[in-house]
Amino acid sequence: MKLIFAERLRDLRAERGLNQSALAKELGTTQRKVSYWETGKVEPDLLSLCRLAEFFGVSIDFLVGLKDY
Repeated sequence: MKLIFAERLRDLRAERGLNQSALAKELGTTQRKVSYWETGKVEPDLLSLCRLAEFFGVSIDFLVGLKDY
């Protein structure tokens, strides 16, 4: 599930034309944390997952690979 999340986060960020620093600023986190999420080194906490889902307009289930839409 880690890799699915990492891939989807990278894809969603790229679709918005954001770099990791810009996304981090939008979420109130650090670029390093976004990098770790995108490489699968760490998983986001629940609050971060909620913020990501809201920012990108997708469900948490989609982000973590439980649904494909």
